[in-house]
Amino acid sequence: MEPRIRVRFAPSPTGLLHVGNARTALFNYLFARKMGGTFILRLEDTDVERSTAEAEKTILEDLRWLGLDWDEGPGRPGQHGPYRQSERREIYRRYAFQLQEKGHAYPCYCTPEELEEKRKRSLAKGVPPKYDGRCRNVRPEEAQALKAAGRPASLRFRVDVRSVEFEDLVKGRASFDGQGIGDFIILRSDGLAPYNFAVVVDDGLMEISHVIRGEDHLTNTARQLILYQALDFPPPKFAHLPLILGPDRAPLSKRHGATAVAHFREEGYLPEALVNYLSLLGWSSEDGQEIFSLEDLAKAFSLARISRSSAIFDFEKLKWVNRAHMKGLSGRKSLELAWPFLQKSGINMEGRNEPWLAAALEAVWAEVDTLSQLADRLKIFFDEGWSLEPEAEQLLAREENRKVVQGLEEELRGVEEVNSDNYRKILSSLGKRVGLSGRGLYMPLRAALTGKTRGPELEKVFILLGKEKVLQRAESALQRTG
Repeated sequence: MEPRIRVRFAPSPTGLLHVGNARTALFNYLFARKMGGTFILRLEDTDVERSTAEAEKTILEDLRWLGLDWDEGPGRPGQHGPYRQSERREIYRRYAFQLQEKGHAYPCYCTPEELEEKRKRSLAKGVPPKYDGRCRNVRPEEAQALKAAGRPASLRFRVDVRSVEFEDLVKGRASFDGQGIGDFIILRSDGLAPYNFAVVVDDGLMEISHVIRGEDHLTNTARQLILYQALDFPPPKFAHLPLILGPDRAPLSKRHGATAVAHFREEGYLPEALVNYLSLLGWSSEDGQEIFSLEDLAKAFSLARISRSSAIFDFEKLKWVNRAHMKGLSGRKSLELAWPFLQKSGINMEGRNEPWLAAALEAVWAEVDTLSQLADRLKIFFDEGWSLEPEAEQLLAREENRKVVQGLEEELRGVEEVNSDNYRKILSSLGKRVGLSGRGLYMPLRAALTGKTRGPELEKVFILLGKEKVLQRAESALQRTG
């Protein structure tokens, strides 16, 4: 009988959720959904100095915004909690002392200063630093003397294996020299469990079947497999994901631009688009499809399709994916998504009803990469946003173009309003009046009404502004360029 699929995402709440960690969460989520398994969220908050409640709150909000809902974890208790490592300290202590009783661990009285000095000496000799085993065979009377002197003791795991080998589901066969690992600490002198021990106890007790994480954790796997065996826990299967690099092929960092999910959220990327793009960093579908909904990603996802090579974060490709997802939005939904960005921009929307705002958004929707760019494009429909750009001003300084705008004023005096029914008739009549068509007709009108030489369809501009506003802008444009 196949074991139940149980995967976990275990961030440390020490800062914002990085897109690399978000991709790890996504791949765990997709694998769980594809296999009918359980997606667990566990917070590794044992770094007391750096972990904060605010960081935890932000991580949870970002995961929910991305649509990566967990089955067990904070706010969704299961049978394997608690789901914060800070609440599991006694569990780690219990298992650490069990290993000591079995002879797998021993007290280490070396101070941090002594260990640092040994590390420096090893590095100076060009030798990879590892514990020299000084406390492995401390005599009882020596240990008693050290205790009496008030020397605190950590608990160190005894490594006696020659090699550690395992089959990684992404990287393939991996092998580590056991002699090069050295005895490592499983319980610090302050009673806290380091990462490698805590994560094994957690994964073992939570019955994690697959550990899907970044390849920067690959070297931790050797220590963890030794611990699984000593603790009599069945080891999970491992899948180490390729790193995400910047355009310069260095590890993605802040110097490359936005790297946190919160930043992309603030810039107006859709969560569906960001999830879609992150899925393409190191994974590809069998048929080459690139645009997916989260539901479709779960159906198509496979660990076998994950690349061994590092993925390059392409900001232009992300914009392309975002535009693809924005294409399917309109009406009330587009207004709902754009509203917070419009409010933040300071545009005075007083007196504008919902149908008008939705129509204005539709007019400029195809021009933007993200929601945060909408406000700037919409300014042409508001009085405070209208101004003549130098290119438009130069165009309207020519006499033949001014005649087009003057002719428009005369044409509009004969109609009550501009609408989709009479727009073409108005422009046809204007064209005959001034003897122009095509760009010669449209460019002066666009320049006068929007102050720009590029923008949304001219018909939409006419209808959204309305007759009176069109006449006002035409007159203002002629005065400013006369």
